[in-house]
Amino acid sequence: MSDLTSGVDETSKGGTDASKIAEVKAWLASQFEAVGKEVPDFDYTPRSIAYLHNLATLSQAKTQAAGILTNDFRQKAVEYRSQAARIREILESVGLAQDSLPSNVVSSVQVLANVANLLNIRDTELSSFLIAIADISLRKTGVEEKRAKVQKESKVLLDYTRKAIARLTYLKRMLAQLEDDVAPCEAQMENWKTNLAVMASKERQYLQQHANYKESLQRLGYTPEISHGVLVEMAEHKKELEKKTKPILDTLRSYQDLPPDKALAALAIEEKKRQYAEAEKYLDDVLQSTLVAPE
Repeated sequence: MSDLTSGVDETSKGGTDASKIAEVKAWLASQFEAVGKEVPDFDYTPRSIAYLHNLATLSQAKTQAAGILTNDFRQKAVEYRSQAARIREILESVGLAQDSLPSNVVSSVQVLANVANLLNIRDTELSSFLIAIADISLRKTGVEEKRAKVQKESKVLLDYTRKAIARLTYLKRMLAQLEDDVAPCEAQMENWKTNLAVMASKERQYLQQHANYKESLQRLGYTPEISHGVLVEMAEHKKELEKKTKPILDTLRSYQDLPPDKALAALAIEEKKRQYAEAEKYLDDVLQSTLVAPE
């Protein structure tokens, strides 16, 4: 059953293609015969057949429409001619034939007709002219309004253009000034660049010196607790202890003049040594308390 259906479809398709080819050939023959030429030989491919068939269909439709319009125009022309002949007979019967009228009257009628055609009115009645003139006045008013609007916009655009030109002139002047300042600025930048390189070198040098000083301080036993204030306080305590130990030292020096009594001299020396040792111990305690106090 399916084979039968496919065979029918292929048969119908082949018949359709053949009918299209026939229509295309007939259309091409009619078109080339109209200009006195023969149809050139070419291959009828499915694509060319489809294209030419669509073109022929469109051409035939437009030809038919043109024929309808042509017939309508011909019919209207016949009617206008018959109407003109009837009007001419009426004018001749009342003695208003064109040949019997003065030339100025004929000229005036022609001018009147030309004006009516120009105003696109069907007759030469006064009301028709007034309506046409009113329509022209309205159009003129609309055109004048549009013209005023355009002029206003033109003035605004002209103002914007002038401002833009002034701004452009100012920018050009600023650009020229900046171009003149390029050379001094480049020289100043080179100077800054040189100074920056020197400062960078100095920075590395100072960092190295700081590291060396820090290493030296660590080697000498310096700690952050030993500040300037602490050193000043320690110096003051040292002065006080020197004041306290000075009498003892003076007394010890006076013992150099003692008589050669070894026992008394030994006792006196031992006493002074004990006092001196106590003074040194007191000095050490003060220094240690001074170092521990900031923590």
